[in-house]
Amino acid sequence: MEEIFWLGLGDVHNSFSKVLNLPDLNKAQGVIISGDLTNRGNKAEVLEFLQQLKKQVPVVFAQIGNMDSKEVEEALEEAGVNLHRKVVYVEPGLYVAGMGYSTPTPFGTPSEVSEQTLATWLGELKSKVQDKSPLLFVSHTPPYGTRCDTLFSGAHVGSKAVLDFIQEVAPDICLTGHIHEARSVDEVGGTLVINPGTLATGGYVKIIFQDGRLEVETSF
Repeated sequence: MEEIFWLGLGDVHNSFSKVLNLPDLNKAQGVIISGDLTNRGNKAEVLEFLQQLKKQVPVVFAQIGNMDSKEVEEALEEAGVNLHRKVVYVEPGLYVAGMGYSTPTPFGTPSEVSEQTLATWLGELKSKVQDKSPLLFVSHTPPYGTRCDTLFSGAHVGSKAVLDFIQEVAPDICLTGHIHEARSVDEVGGTLVINPGTLATGGYVKIIFQDGRLEVETSF
């Protein structure tokens, strides 16, 4: 029986060629991108990338991270792949919920929102995911207090609102990113939380659908 899987990744930062050359890309059901496709990029380059990617995989979903501009979000919406604040059903049996942007950073990046705004958005998303299973939650900002949000200094810089959402909703898997040095796997309750790190350093995961369950195979 042929393996059914999606490739999950984030923090692309304009490394579009690396996405297009991922191992097993042509065997995947699709690609799911957690955020930061660009470095303050523009609409045209993202539309061109998505056009090329869609030639290789049947399904693409993506959302902006803090380094992406509103133009990038417009491109995702125009291409019909925007995941931010949405819940989508992906054949043959996976629900995917998305939350892009990030909480404030020291760098004044284009798409940052307050923790309260993120909490409000997540509250709206919570009502949309009731009884949706299996559920993959894709959050650019990692949950607070995990290995996936830890700086080299040891400080935790993730979102408490994201943590609360995971604790309340209990998705099967949370695919996250944002904190480049926090490449890791952790657990929050029964949820597996994965930060693959940057794509440029080989960070991606295989999200495998088998016997109605989700499993993950990491590249690290």
